[in-house]
Amino acid sequence: MNFSISPLETMFDQALQDAIDNKTKPRGSLGALERIALRVGRIQRTLSPRFSQPTLLIFAADHGAARAGLSAYPQDVTWQMVENYLAGGAGINVFARQNGLSVKVIDAGVAHDFGTRPDLIDAKISPTGTRSYLDEAAMTREQCAAAIETAAGIVRGLAAEGCNLLSVGEMGIGNTASAALLTHVFTGTPLADCVGRGTGLDDAGVARKRELLAQAIARAQLPADANALDVLAEFGGFEIAMMAGALLAGAECRMTLLIDGFIASAALLAASRIAPAIRDYCVFCHCSAEPGHQAQIRDLGGEPLLDLGLRLGEGSGAALAYPLVCSALAFLNEMASFDSAGVSKNIR
Repeated sequence: MNFSISPLETMFDQALQDAIDNKTKPRGSLGALERIALRVGRIQRTLSPRFSQPTLLIFAADHGAARAGLSAYPQDVTWQMVENYLAGGAGINVFARQNGLSVKVIDAGVAHDFGTRPDLIDAKISPTGTRSYLDEAAMTREQCAAAIETAAGIVRGLAAEGCNLLSVGEMGIGNTASAALLTHVFTGTPLADCVGRGTGLDDAGVARKRELLAQAIARAQLPADANALDVLAEFGGFEIAMMAGALLAGAECRMTLLIDGFIASAALLAASRIAPAIRDYCVFCHCSAEPGHQAQIRDLGGEPLLDLGLRLGEGSGAALAYPLVCSALAFLNEMASFDSAGVSKNIR
C-alpha cells in the first residue's frame, strides 16, 4: 500500500497572498476564508482555483461489537439508513441537494443484501460486517488493506472524471465506539475523554460503553508503536478504513478534502499516520459535539469552520460548510482589487 502524497509547494504563496491582500478589504478581514483561499490555491497550483464535480461519498458498514449494546439504536438501522440515502430522504441528502454536492453511497460491509442498485456501489469486504473487537480483531490486516485500496480506486475514478473536491461521510451503528478507540490509540488521549453519547445514549449507556471499550483495549494489548494498519484492523470498521483510503487517494489526486466530524476525523487520524502530508489538503468543517473530536482536532492541527453542536455524521457538517468554502474561492476570483476598483490602499 503506497500513496504518493507530497507536502504542498509554497511556490505560489507570495502571489496568492498578494492576490488575497490586494482585494478591496483590510488585510485579514475575511479571516478563515483567506486561509482557505490560500490552501485551495496551493492545492490546485493556481491563482484562480475552482471546484469541479464536488462529491461526497457515504460509506456504510456494520460493526460486530454493536451487538453488545454500544448504541442506542439496533444494528438494522445501518441498512435502513442506506435505503433512506438511496431514496434521498436523509439529512445529508437534503443538505447536499441544497448546496450542489453529488452524493454516492458505498456498501463497505453492511449485513444486508441490497441486490443490484443503480445508485449503490457494492464494495462489500464482508457480507456480515466486522467481527467484534471485544473478542478479537475487527478485521484481518488483509481485509483492512483491501478496504483502503477499494476506496482509493473509487476516488481515483472520480478524479479521472474531473472531481477535485471530496468529502466522506458514514453510516454504521456502533461506529462512534470504534472512532473512540482509534482516537485513544492514535492520540494518547484517555479513553474516557474519547467516549461520547453517539446516537443518544443516556448516562448509564455511556458508562457501559466506556467499560466495554476499556475491555477491548485490554484484550488487544497493542504495542505503543503499532502501525496504522494494525490499529485500524484491530478496532476500525470497514467504512472507516474505506474513508481513510478515500482521503488518501483524494490527497494523492490533489483534491481539496472537506473533513466532517468525529468518525471522518478518526479515519483521517489513520490516514495521517500512513501519509502525514495529507493534512495539507484538508479543510476542517466543524467541531463535533462528540468529546473525542477535540483530541482529534488538536492532533491534526485543524481549525474548524463551524461549531453547531452537530453529531449526526453522514458528512453533514461538510455539506453545511461547503458554501463557506465556495465563498473563499469566490472572493479570490471575483472581488475587485484596489487597483481595478480605484480604491486607495492602506499606506501604513
